[in-house]
Amino acid sequence: MEITGLTHEGFGVGRVNDRVVFVPQAIPGDQVLLRLVHVKERLSYGDLLRVVEPSQDRRKPSCPHAELCGGCQLQHMEYGAQLSWKRQQVVDALARLGKLSVEVLPTIGMQEPYHYRNKAQLPLGRQGGELVMGFFQKGSHRIVDLSTCEIQHPLITTLALAVKKAVQELGIEPYDEQRHRGVLRHAVIRASFSKDALMLTLVTRTPELPQQAELIARLSKEVPNLVSVAHNINPEVTNVILGKETRIVWGAEYLEDSIGHVSYAISPGSFFQVNPAQTRVLYDLVRQNLRLTGREMVLDLYCGAGTIGLYLAAQAGKIVGVETVEAAVQDARRNADLNGIANADFYLGRAEEVLPRLIKDYKKVDAAVVDPPRKGCDVAVLNALAEADVPALVYVSCNPATLARDLSHLAGLGYGVGSVQPVDMFPWTSHVESVTMISRVK
Repeated sequence: MEITGLTHEGFGVGRVNDRVVFVPQAIPGDQVLLRLVHVKERLSYGDLLRVVEPSQDRRKPSCPHAELCGGCQLQHMEYGAQLSWKRQQVVDALARLGKLSVEVLPTIGMQEPYHYRNKAQLPLGRQGGELVMGFFQKGSHRIVDLSTCEIQHPLITTLALAVKKAVQELGIEPYDEQRHRGVLRHAVIRASFSKDALMLTLVTRTPELPQQAELIARLSKEVPNLVSVAHNINPEVTNVILGKETRIVWGAEYLEDSIGHVSYAISPGSFFQVNPAQTRVLYDLVRQNLRLTGREMVLDLYCGAGTIGLYLAAQAGKIVGVETVEAAVQDARRNADLNGIANADFYLGRAEEVLPRLIKDYKKVDAAVVDPPRKGCDVAVLNALAEADVPALVYVSCNPATLARDLSHLAGLGYGVGSVQPVDMFPWTSHVESVTMISRVK
């Protein structure tokens, strides 16, 4: 079969006897031999047996875990081709789903698209009697044992290997997902790019972490960059990684990192963009689109820990952030204090419910930034922005499909959509972010 396209998950797409077939590890231009599996009425999935004739965009993955690990989907595709495909993802979504004719600019990539991630969530377990720790295999809960990783900060791999070694030597039992037994479920590691520092959160099924003192002593000695260790308790039968209870058991309460001129204090449960280099590119695009003069009142909706709003604060008259997660609002307020930013307020609540009060209190809103999760904006939020007659919006999206849906809705509310700028936040994966300028036209 000839591969003619890619799905948003990074599967190759082709046709056999007018049947659409999705094939992992295949890219456009490949001629492949495959075995049909999961045959359905309209589409099927295939297992790749052999690449008969490779695409000109195919490369040999440099990561030894590439074929099994679920962390990356496109290690076998040249980086420039990935950037082109990610742009096409956005083009297709806007045209097919949003029925919009919008300019989509070339994707902004990284000069060095390696070792860019500042966070890893690593499950532990036993396979064949051996301790394993790494990432889940594609489409399964089988752990691919980590020896190296080309997208994580190198210090994360250093600490991960040290954790595995210490857990093995101290006889700490890893979690057994099938039987809901054992102790250590995950090691969550964060790295600060600006400080070359590490925070480790150990997630256990049990209230106690066996040999905690000895484990921390070994890790802090072997990895001097480690500055904080937290213990999280998650006794539930669940795929959710963190439980409700977290406490710092050694070292600093926060990990400090920065994006451009703004510093951020990151707690174990905080949301923080995983690619700080491209995050700065993304936030600079937001600022350039808004063209702030220092007098504007700017709403930051779905603000999380306030990262975008605080980045814009020096160029705005007032930043007002809204977020539904209480811990994130506390992080945002703490980060404002950390940077001495006095012109930023953060509110807890649903944007569509808080907005009318904010409009009444602040009289005028000059611009808004929305940075929703993958499911996109709640339609009530979009309607509330239109009802408040906000003249300028910047939409930061991590999902082209919901971006297309929301832009189409805004167009119906009297907004004009400017050009869309894709940004590659996650090289070697199928994900793409984008920044879109939207203006009130009627």
